[in-house]
Amino acid sequence: MTGPINPNILLAVPLAPLAGSAIAGLLGTKFFGNVVGRKVSHTATIAGVFIAMVLSIMTLMDVLGGETFNQNVYTWMTIGGMKMAVGFQIDALSAMMMCVVTSVSLMVHIYTIGYMAEDEGYNRFFSYISLFTFSMLMLVMSNNFLQLFFGWEAVGLVSYLLIGFWYTRPTAIFANMKAFLVNRVGDFGFILGIGLLLAATGSMDYQETFKAADHLSTLTVAGTNWPLLTAACICLFIGAMGKSAQFPLHVWLPDSMEGPTPISALIHAATMVTAGIFMVTRMSPLFELSDTALSFIIVIGSITALFMGFLGIIQNDIKRVVAYSTLSQLGYMTVALGVSAYNVAVFHLMTHAFFKALLFLGAGSVIIGMHHDQDMRNMGGLRKYMPITWITSLLGSLALIGTPFFAGFYSKDSIIEAVHASHLWGSGFASFAVTAGVFITAFYSFRMYFLVFHGEERFGKAHAHEHAHDDHHAHHADTNQGNEGIDPTALHEATAHHEEDEDDHGHHGLAPGQKPHESPLVVTLPLILLAIPSVVIGFFAIQPMLFGDFFKGVIAVGENHPAMEELAHEFHGAAAMGVHAFTSVPFWLALAGVVAAYYCYMINPRVPAWFYAKLRPIHTLLDNKYYMDKFNEVVFAGGARGVGKALWQVGDRVLIDGLVVNGSAKLVGWFSTIVRTFQTGYIYHYAFVMILGVLGTLLYFFPFWHA
Repeated sequence: MTGPINPNILLAVPLAPLAGSAIAGLLGTKFFGNVVGRKVSHTATIAGVFIAMVLSIMTLMDVLGGETFNQNVYTWMTIGGMKMAVGFQIDALSAMMMCVVTSVSLMVHIYTIGYMAEDEGYNRFFSYISLFTFSMLMLVMSNNFLQLFFGWEAVGLVSYLLIGFWYTRPTAIFANMKAFLVNRVGDFGFILGIGLLLAATGSMDYQETFKAADHLSTLTVAGTNWPLLTAACICLFIGAMGKSAQFPLHVWLPDSMEGPTPISALIHAATMVTAGIFMVTRMSPLFELSDTALSFIIVIGSITALFMGFLGIIQNDIKRVVAYSTLSQLGYMTVALGVSAYNVAVFHLMTHAFFKALLFLGAGSVIIGMHHDQDMRNMGGLRKYMPITWITSLLGSLALIGTPFFAGFYSKDSIIEAVHASHLWGSGFASFAVTAGVFITAFYSFRMYFLVFHGEERFGKAHAHEHAHDDHHAHHADTNQGNEGIDPTALHEATAHHEEDEDDHGHHGLAPGQKPHESPLVVTLPLILLAIPSVVIGFFAIQPMLFGDFFKGVIAVGENHPAMEELAHEFHGAAAMGVHAFTSVPFWLALAGVVAAYYCYMINPRVPAWFYAKLRPIHTLLDNKYYMDKFNEVVFAGGARGVGKALWQVGDRVLIDGLVVNGSAKLVGWFSTIVRTFQTGYIYHYAFVMILGVLGTLLYFFPFWHA
């Protein structure tokens, strides 16, 4: 047994990255005089995150030794009997999240030294990502809804700053505003859910709310017959739909690729998008009492897992392929939440954090080697030029598709089995979605792998620059690259190329005769360190996290939700699970996806061209992302503009300007015109008006005709 958890150590975990962010942001930027240079900025932020990681590991060791912590460390205000406080709840769930967030963040910080070396906003970027880490730590360590909401909004705010980091780029400004607004939609539901629980319990503390869960299940929303707990859980999950990019609030995530690659890894792997998964898991004592809310979660997660995977197949920007992969994998986690396999959801969250960060940083390394060209149609054959990036990206891809004994296999296959074991409404569709998604994931992952690292070298050619660094509005798939499996007669319809950005140094892409090069050690070292857990962590963690006591007393599962029990009954050890996988349907589907990708893009590229020609309407549908952006533009943005125009024309011009402002002036002018007719200068006119006034007064006060 270890000693009690020290609250001062817990305070240091989020405050260390915050201190590093303050040093880089206040002393290292032009706005404050650039007192410190780049070396001090990156040293301070990396040191802060490193301290947080070490203290998080120490905290996890304490938790494994049986220690927990749940106390307020600062009371902000007290209103009646309700306390608004800053406090920490440290148990297996929060300690695991602390380690994942800080370790991935540390790798991203180190990687950033190389990736952003030539960027003018170097210090500002380090300040932002360190502040992002602070925000996420405050979220996962919270013991009350107030602090949860603070961390929730803080990661949203910093993501806005990071996605629009290159603020001279119009598409970056569009993307960060889109992310901000879409998340506000989800956050509106989130705060409604918190408000419902607060109104019913009078407390913002997790434990007090959980103790009242049985009573909450008997209540209805005032003025309706809606079950209060179901309404609160659905509202909370709507918040998770925004943060964790679930359909239909997923539209912001692919556009977040406009930010630099390191922040793509941080947002998509360990921080912002996992906040919703963590929150629902933390709220499991509430969600377990509402099958309606769980079924809603299952359906939303299934749609996201399946249909976002389809979009990954047609992407040509290397970062966007990985982004749609993130959307699909978040759908898998959400489905696991819906079938009450919370352990499996956070297990996949953890394994996914490592191999997805690896894939994003690997993509960034490729982009460096390709001189900021992100289009896979201009790559090929990079394996011999970038061996470390190649092998680590291969390991990440194998983990992503669920290759037996890799980290992603244990978590992904456990989700599929848990869904099969569930009997909740919607689990049938979910079972199909997560199973079919195995083939789709393998296909688009190895399509990317083969196009980038194998085959013909398509870089360093004059035509390559036509496709370099596609604009946000470009149609990514229609281009004249028949040997890639795309219709050779199709034309690239990019509307515009980016203006020269802060990260531009000359042209994008390799000039004729240039060759790619392996990235420096400061970039490849994080790839190597992330590749290790991407391979082994699932093997060692599955037993304690899914079938041991790691989450005992932290995650609640009702007796009427038997998915985890059936999984435990079928589990006979990590090694046996890996061996048995070679006879399972998901393995053969994944293998089929890899083989299909190899055949289509390495052996016979005419096959995808044939599919493109025969299924062009479907390709158009996918290329337009199911027209979700256009739907939002017409219905929501157009509706808002219509309401705004009506308010302007009727409210502003007619009522305010026309009636109140101009109308009152005209009324005064009309009255003045009448009064002016009596101001003639003749005494008998004034006497006549006085007599009329007296007569009117008498008639008003002494209505003699009523006597």
